[in-house]
Amino acid sequence: MNLNDEIKPHFKLGDKHNKALHKLKIKTIRDLLFFFPNHYGESFEQLKIGNILAGAKVTTYGQIDHLEIGKTFHGRKPIAKGSIFDETGKLNLIWFSQPYIAKMFKVGDLVRIEGIVSNKKTGNHFSVANPKIEKVSDIPIGQSGTLFANNQTTLHPTYSESKGITSNWFFYAIQKIFKSGILDQIEESIPEEILKKYNLPQIKTALIWIHNPKKESDAISARKRFAFEEIFYIQIQKQIQRFETKKLKAFKIKSNSKEIKKFTDNYPFKLTTAQDLAIKTILDDMQKDFPMSRLLEGDVGSGKTAVAAATVSAVTNNKPFNQKTGEKQNFGHLQTAYMVPTEILAKQHFENFINYFKKKENQKGIQIGLLTGSACYKFPSKVDSSVPTKISKTQLIKWIESGEIPILIGTHALIQKNVKFKNLGLVIIDEQHRFGTDQRKKLAQKEGFAPHLLSMTATPIPRTLSLTIYGDLDLTILDQMPTGRKPIITEIVPPTKRDETYNKIREEIKNGRQAYIICPRIDEPDQNKINALYAKSVKAEATRLKKKIFSEMNIDILHSKMTTKEKDEVMKKFEIGKTDILVATSVVEVGVNVPNATIMVIEGAERFGLAQLHQLRGRVIRSNFQAYCYIFTDSKSDTSIKRLQALKTAKNGFELAELDLSLRGSGELVGRKQWGISDIGMEAIKNIKMVEAAQIEAKYIVEKDPKLEIYKTIAEKIKNKEKIHFE
Repeated sequence: MNLNDEIKPHFKLGDKHNKALHKLKIKTIRDLLFFFPNHYGESFEQLKIGNILAGAKVTTYGQIDHLEIGKTFHGRKPIAKGSIFDETGKLNLIWFSQPYIAKMFKVGDLVRIEGIVSNKKTGNHFSVANPKIEKVSDIPIGQSGTLFANNQTTLHPTYSESKGITSNWFFYAIQKIFKSGILDQIEESIPEEILKKYNLPQIKTALIWIHNPKKESDAISARKRFAFEEIFYIQIQKQIQRFETKKLKAFKIKSNSKEIKKFTDNYPFKLTTAQDLAIKTILDDMQKDFPMSRLLEGDVGSGKTAVAAATVSAVTNNKPFNQKTGEKQNFGHLQTAYMVPTEILAKQHFENFINYFKKKENQKGIQIGLLTGSACYKFPSKVDSSVPTKISKTQLIKWIESGEIPILIGTHALIQKNVKFKNLGLVIIDEQHRFGTDQRKKLAQKEGFAPHLLSMTATPIPRTLSLTIYGDLDLTILDQMPTGRKPIITEIVPPTKRDETYNKIREEIKNGRQAYIICPRIDEPDQNKINALYAKSVKAEATRLKKKIFSEMNIDILHSKMTTKEKDEVMKKFEIGKTDILVATSVVEVGVNVPNATIMVIEGAERFGLAQLHQLRGRVIRSNFQAYCYIFTDSKSDTSIKRLQALKTAKNGFELAELDLSLRGSGELVGRKQWGISDIGMEAIKNIKMVEAAQIEAKYIVEKDPKLEIYKTIAEKIKNKEKIHFE
């Protein structure tokens, strides 16, 4: 048996096993060995068979005197059944749908049994259904009915199950792997000095402790080691990316503070201290001759777009270099590519940038392009310099390549092969967690000179997670809201308070405001479909509200299945106030900006993550009007209600992210699949000291040996590691 062997030749697998293992992404012996338990069974009382009581949770030892495969009387489903004995009595055993167990043991074997005793005796003997069973070398000596297990496992692991495969199957499969001597093939990859420094077990010891812990401290120690290991390797990869980025050449962006102030003074609002500081930090960073890599993180409504526009203004004021001679030209502009996740957001930013750059004395002649999957526009129009004009995609791409359009805003369309920039100085990625690393690289690596990178996000992320997944980026935080913004009033609304809340909404709309009502589904669920998600749908809820609640209001719908043209028409009507209530899915989560909409209602709120709820709520903090968020829930779960209450108590998105992490647990944190971190790796995310330690050690190693020529085992580990998606 070798680590890279496929499982099939070494285990008897049926179709159900194969399907379950495929679903769990377990293909090789290595995959199986590193499929860790999610928790450990409680320590059952260890007793002699004769001292066992009805209904007790027990561990006992005995010798098998009977074992066979049979079928249940009703349903004729396969079972394994047998019995064990010791000097004090006999115990019957039965395993439903696990007939293979009868083939794994034989009469005369000494075994350890753990399970719950039946309430009644059958044939003068108690029974245990579906017990955990393992072979032992000897039976511990008894004293007063109690067993003392000197060298046997005292905690039993429980593995995540899938249809067709049980936790027991994993337990026995791992024991078989251990007995094969395969641990001798595993080489330690974490340097010994790091293991000693943080008191972490060696890889072989950790594997035994995580699958077969004798005591709780062994399991904790093993999990700590693997949690550290995962974050450590992510940090190594991130530090290598940092090192490689610093080797690239970038345009030095010179900026004039007076020109920047002149530009931002034209904003219809005053910049916050946090925005001023962010602009200065970013502009200082772009004066280096290697590319900036920075993440701008701030709550919804904190003004990230205004910071981005000021940055773009500085880039546009810089003349490009002749890449052949290295001399600066006296004409043209450096270019900016601004990529966002949705067409709605792209068009919104396009309109905002027109307002930012229109009629600015120091920005005359600046052309702005919009490129999405469905439309291409350019500002200004030759016919009317105050408005944009629709143009062909071919013409827009031609002007981008010639450098005539210095600012290009768009969606994924920006990373198409035929989109080429002449002098790309800056790449801005908005809501950057929605783009993969490869997508960002495609945009950032189009030219000889590497552009500066400014990523932005409003998604609340715990500090430990930021340090991990954005380890290659410098962090700037906007922790202030614009002057005059009132804190949003958030209320959790149970079914009994709905009518009262509808009346509050009605009054606000009569006073000239507008409302969003968010539903988890687009259509009603198929009642004939098993496990159909019962939750309110956009279409049915819009109809119900129009008929029964808000008959006098103008109600419209918005969801992801609509065409781009339909979405644009709906949003236009909402923006100009023709629609009072917009019933939508979470498609409005990112970037939708209608200052007059001050009411957010979220149906089935317990179905959304806290970060997403926070994003949705942020849609109505776009003006100085009082904003309201009504969280509608039918849940009676204490955990769900406690989570939703956090929306009321948290002062900002960052605090909310930390609360979400502590309340929901690392294994449930929304986004871990996108980030590519396992549940055990997410455990480290709860521990700021562990994350910081991993980052410190990774930095030291990469600074000392950036090509990992000394640390060859680390290089091999990273090479073989499945590519991680950090968003």
